Amino acid sequence: MACVSPDGKPTESGSKMLRALQAGSKSPEEIATNTGLPLFRVRSGLRELVQAGLAAQKEDSYKLSEEGAKLIK
Repeated sequence: MACVSPDGKPTESGSKMLRALQAGSKSPEEIATNTGLPLFRVRSGLRELVQAGLAAQKEDSYKLSEEGAKLIK
């Protein structure tokens, strides 16, 4: 299940992860816990969100990008 649609917008699971980032979750484990999504899906989804410019990664921590924040408002 993709987290970013072909038009560059987050899917339902992508939106859940972006909202978790907005709420302060930083690690894949925290995001999985807060969204109810399986950890393997969160990890692959975060890679997609980073590639799409909707999230940023620093080591094992993630944060919402400005572009990602615009899409979930």
